[in-house]
Parts: sequence; C-alpha cells; structure tokens
Amino acid sequence: MNVGLFFGSFNPIHIGHLIIAGYMANYTDLDQVWLIISPHNPLKDKNELILMYDRLEMAKLATEGSENVRVSDIEFSLPQPSYTIDTLTHLQEKFLEHTFSLIMGSDNLVSLKKWKNYELILRNYRIMVYPRPGFENAELINNPSITLTETPLMELSSTFIRTSFKEGKNIRFFVPEKVLDFIESKNLYR
Repeated sequence: MNVGLFFGSFNPIHIGHLIIAGYMANYTDLDQVWLIISPHNPLKDKNELILMYDRLEMAKLATEGSENVRVSDIEFSLPQPSYTIDTLTHLQEKFLEHTFSLIMGSDNLVSLKKWKNYELILRNYRIMVYPRPGFENAELINNPSITLTETPLMELSSTFIRTSFKEGKNIRFFVPEKVLDFIESKNLYR
C-alpha cells in the first residue's frame, strides 16, 4: 500500500488540513493518507500546544467516516521531541508491506535542511509537496525525490483559528462542526 504521511501539530485540525489530505488521498497515486499527530515539533514552541490527546481526538472527529484518511498517534510512544526521520524508520520497520511518502507544504520544504538527517529523507522517501503562499521557489524544488502537486492553495492556518477563537470570532466554517463542539466543550484556545 502506498501511504502518504501528513505530519503536523493539528492545533487544531481545520478544513485546510482536510482539503490537503483529501486531495492527496483522492487525486494522487496514494492509497491512504495518515495524519501523524506530532506531540512536539522541535521547530515549534511547545507552549502554544494543547494536550496531544485533545489534538488526536479532534483529528479523529474530523476524519470520521473517511475511507482513505486515517489518524495516527504513532509519535506518542516515540522519544520527544519528534523527529520525522525517527518516525519514518519506526513505521518502515513496523509496516514492511507499505511504501511511505511524506506530504508537506512548500513552506516546510524551504526549512527541510534544518531537519534531522534530511539527506536520508530525500534519499529514501518521496516528498509530495502542496503549495503555500509565498513559498513557490524552494531551493530543493528540483530534487528528484520532490513531487509537486496541484493541491488547492490554502491560506488557512491553525494560528489564525486559535487567534480568531481567542478573540471570540466565529470559526464555524473553518473547522468541522464536531471539532468546534469539542473545542467549546473543553474550553480550549481561550
């Protein structure tokens, strides 16, 4: 099975994430997309994160009923902070029958050289890149491991969602209804 791994904090998961995952699962050669909930991205501020189990639950609520988009907590049991190469190695050992590709935005491609063992990732995995505004000309764009996709351009971010929620603005159409209900029931992002 050809599986695309979409890593993220998903803090919170929003419609933009789901459009990207849906596009990759249905308009590319991937059989499935796994949303990998990262407990702590070493390049992000941990203080901004809500509990990883709440982020996991929101991702599960957002993908209920999807046949080819799954949610994974694989990084919860790995050492933290989470490094993509370590997770890839672990998954490759656990699922020998799968071929894994990374899904990332062109903004992450720009910072890929800061990642632990990025050369191994480029050498051993295909990276499927979706466009992000202002990051069209990444240095590694012509690397043979990079596949540019025509995923719809998304300007929505979790930061925007959190800020809007904190300011009391209506985020109804930016996150799935069940996710919004969860956020409100647990009084998150206030």
